[in-house]
Formats: sequence, C-alpha cells, structure tokens
Amino acid sequence: MLAAIAWAYLLAGHGGYWRTDQRLPAPLADPEAWPGVAAVVPARNEAAVLAATLPTLLAQEYPGAFEVVLVDDESSDRTAEVAAALARAAVRADRVDRAARAGRSERAGQGARGPEFRVVPGRRPPPGWAGKVWAMDQGLRAAGDAAYVLFTDADIAYEPGTLAALVRAAEDDDRGMVSQMALLRADTRWERLLVPAFVYFFAQLYPFRRVNRPGARTAAAAGGCMLVRRSALEAAGGLEAIRGARIDDVALGRLLKHSPARVRCWLGLTTNVLSVRPYPSLSGLWDMIARSAYTQLRYSPVLLAATVAGLLWLYALPPAAALGGLAWLAAGGTAAAVWLAGAGLAGWAIMAVSYLPILRLYRLSPARAPCLPVIAMMYAAMTVDSAFRYYAGRGGQWKGRMIPAGRPR
Repeated sequence: MLAAIAWAYLLAGHGGYWRTDQRLPAPLADPEAWPGVAAVVPARNEAAVLAATLPTLLAQEYPGAFEVVLVDDESSDRTAEVAAALARAAVRADRVDRAARAGRSERAGQGARGPEFRVVPGRRPPPGWAGKVWAMDQGLRAAGDAAYVLFTDADIAYEPGTLAALVRAAEDDDRGMVSQMALLRADTRWERLLVPAFVYFFAQLYPFRRVNRPGARTAAAAGGCMLVRRSALEAAGGLEAIRGARIDDVALGRLLKHSPARVRCWLGLTTNVLSVRPYPSLSGLWDMIARSAYTQLRYSPVLLAATVAGLLWLYALPPAAALGGLAWLAAGGTAAAVWLAGAGLAGWAIMAVSYLPILRLYRLSPARAPCLPVIAMMYAAMTVDSAFRYYAGRGGQWKGRMIPAGRPR
C-alpha cells in the first residue's frame, strides 16, 4: 500500500518528471542583434562518429558570428585529422550551396564561408581536473570572445536551425543556460530496453520543471547540448569551479543556478538534437552507466545501500505483491490476498503509466511499460557494479583514461 501511495505521489507531484512537455520555449521575436556563439567539442578517440555529427554542427545557418572549436583530447586514433577533413568538406559544400541558391556558379560563390573551425590539441589534465572538464576549459580559452558557448559532445548531431533556436530561447527570457537532452540512439534490442529508462530515471532525479523554476533548488543540465552565457559562467567562477566534476553537466547546472547571480537555467527534451553513439551490446550500455553511477551517489556506501533498497521497494515490490496476491487468491486466499494483489496491481499500473510518455518519445510500443521493474533492477545491478569497480580501482574508466579516486565536486 505504501509503495502504491508513493507511486500516486510521483504521478501527481514530484515536478511532473514523467511528462515530456518541457520543450524549447517559442520565442516572441528574433534578437535585435544576434550574439556571437562558439561551439566547444571535447573529442577523445571520436574518429568513428565525427562523420555523422560534425557536418551537422558546421552546417548550422546562424545569423551571427559562429565558430567551432574541437579539442582533440589526447586521442590515439585519427580524431584531429578526420575533423579537419570534414571541416574542409563542409566549407566546399557550403560554397556550392550558397552559389546554387544565389543562382550563380561555384566560382562566384567562393567568397561565402561557413563557421570558423579550429582543432585545438589537448594537453594532459593538471592535478585535480577531470579530463572532460579540462578539455572544455581548453576549448573555452581558445574560443575568443563569443557571448555564448555551446558545450556539446562529439557524438551529437543537430537538425538545421537548432543553434538559432537555442539562442532565441536564451535571449528571449534572459536565460544564462539553455540545455536540451539529446534523443539517444535506440536501434538495437538492448538500446530499446535500457536507453529510454536512462532518460526516465534522469528526469526522476532532476525533474525538468523544477530545474526550470528559478526559485527551486533542483539544478541540472544535459551535457550533450548546453548553451551557456559566457558572462554568467565567468561570474560564477568559470569551469575551474567544477574542475574535479565527474558528472560535468549536473555540476555546471548547479554552479550557475546556485551562484550569487541565481542564473536562470532551462532544461528540456528535443528530437532535434540526437546522439548517434551506438551501444550494440549490453556490455557497452552497462559500462556507460556503471562508469558514473557510484559517482552520482558521492561514493557513499550508505547512499548505495539506500538507493538499492529504495529501488527494490519502489519498483520490485508492487509487481511481486501483485503476482503473489493473485497466486494466493488462486489458492483460495482470504481478504488479505485481495488487498495484497490490489495494492500491488495499483502500484504497478501507475508505474507503467508514468513510463508511457518516454516510450512515445522514442516511438516504442506501450506494451514495454510493464517491464519497467525489470529494467530498474538492471539499473540497480549496474549501480552496485559501479561501486565494485570504484573499490577495485577501476571506477570511471573511460576510453583508456582512469578517473582518480576521490570525492566528486
């Protein structure tokens, strides 16, 4: 009964976390003068995905000054060479496109240029800096004096017009950060099972409506797409203030929203920003989640035990009670069996209903919703494994780089 009541609260309250209606606000008008934007792309061993993503960023038709800075974060593959080749190809394509639209020959359109593009060779992180935050900081320092910085990832692709829409939303309501949760790839069997739940659990931890409410304490961001006003970031202490953060997006959201200036932040969902990174097997997804799950719990055994117990109580108890109560009734159970089955079915049903909007966002069958308890138990196992890896000295291993042990910032 208590679990069913908890689910009723989660559905009716808790910031409406399960809803998918937090989309980029429609602006009233274009800015009078479009501010400059610099996109910073930390890239470590990303040669395989850049062909599907970097051209979409370079092809953004932004009315103001726009530059792209890719930080080659000590890659051991051909990340820098592939990025440079893609940038050259994008420039050629832009010239041809502009010339064709102007009704001129390619030669006549050679003066038209896309965004300025640079590859910055990354340096080894200094003591106390997390690798990605250090790469972001190097890109920020190389980005000139743009009014806004778009922190994005190498596996993120953008639909046309996305950058302009982000800037409109920031300028229209004086927002210091506008972040969009990328639509993650959900093509393989394991991706379809686990990826929508990743977004669901993230929203449960950080309800987007509360993030977007200026007076609320809840703060977060989605690291694949974060447009940040540079002056707000500098006033909050810059990236150095979160230099040791292993979960950089949430740390950046907290830094800005909880700064003395109380920066207005916005976080929402979109289908115009897409992650193309593939996770064809369970092991790949497992590693992605286990890499930072224990960090989220601040490396606390107490929080780990509480989280696992909470997941069992909230997600496993309702279906267990429902099935147990029905079996008891079938065996001639009393009124207690009716209460057990009814409470379990009610909690399970509310849980499934709360999962439907995310399934619709990912264009998956609603028949998957009752499977959420099984998925939650898999996430609990990944969280426990994340703790085991941490204490075994393998916590946070990613692309050949180890995250040093220590307390998260």
